[in-house]
Amino acid sequence: MHIKQLFSAFAAATVLAGCSPTYNWRDYSSGDGAFSVLFPAKPATHTRSIDLGGIKVDMTMTAAEVEGTTFAVGTAVAPDAALAQATLPAMRLALLRNIGAGESAADKGAAALDVEAVGKGNGRPVRLVGRFHAKGSRMYQVIVVGRPGAMPPEHTEQFLSSFKPQ
Repeated sequence: MHIKQLFSAFAAATVLAGCSPTYNWRDYSSGDGAFSVLFPAKPATHTRSIDLGGIKVDMTMTAAEVEGTTFAVGTAVAPDAALAQATLPAMRLALLRNIGAGESAADKGAAALDVEAVGKGNGRPVRLVGRFHAKGSRMYQVIVVGRPGAMPPEHTEQFLSSFKPQ
């Protein structure tokens, strides 16, 4: 399954989870104990098989949507730690391609890969801010996607900085 299909499925899941007109921050720990994070609303979780640079994995997306902005954490397990780290650029590039943004929109970091890009989603401008981590054989993508100008920087940073891999 392509990231675009996963993103569409995850967007539908957030609609089913319900939209909150205000931010209602809550602690969330993944069911498998892989991470904890503060979500701005009650999240929904879905798992899909995807291909990340030739590595087939089951990715679990946990997401919540508030006022048109989606806050999401994706997790997957690679066969080993080296592959998990090596797969992060493919995760980042797939999301950039999904919104039609170039690879140059990403900034490379030592422990994590960060991204901030503007592109299009469903024919409308979207902004993507995210961080990609690997810990052991587990890969994580922590992203916020929404309309440019409608993603309060303080909420984006609160979500991203609250993420803790286990």
